[in-house]
This record gives sequence, C-alpha cells and structure tokens, in this order.
Amino acid sequence: MTAPKHQRQRKPINISLDVALLSEAKALGINISNAAELGLRQAVAKHRLELWNQENTAAIDASNSYVDQKSIPLASHRKF
Repeated sequence: MTAPKHQRQRKPINISLDVALLSEAKALGINISNAAELGLRQAVAKHRLELWNQENTAAIDASNSYVDQKSIPLASHRKF
C-alpha cells in the first residue's frame, strides 16, 4: 500500500518528452508531473500483472485441467 499523496517522498528527475505532446499538455493545463507519475504507476501495475501471470501459469493451468477433468470441487453441493 502506498502512503497518502501528501506524505510520499518526491525525487526530482529529468525526462525527455515529445515536444508537441508536451506543448499540447501544457495548453490543456495538464500537470506534467502528475500525468507522468500516473502513467508510470499504470506501467508498473501492468508489468507486475504480467509477471504474476508468468509466475503462476503452471498453477492456473493445473487448476483448469483439474476442473476440466473432475468438475468444480464440491459442485454437488451447489444450489444453482
């Protein structure tokens, strides 16, 4: 879990951005730092999900195979 926004430590960095995109963002009043941080958070979340899927592929495949062969555990007790 991340700390509340006002408690997070900030680190200034230098990045290179497309000039036209930067100009348009500024014209629209977009906060570049916040937009970059949001994009980075989304990229990190996507990468973590991809890693989780890779690490757990065998277990998911095994579970799916079990269900395909033997049905859902305790299926006879389901009311629907």
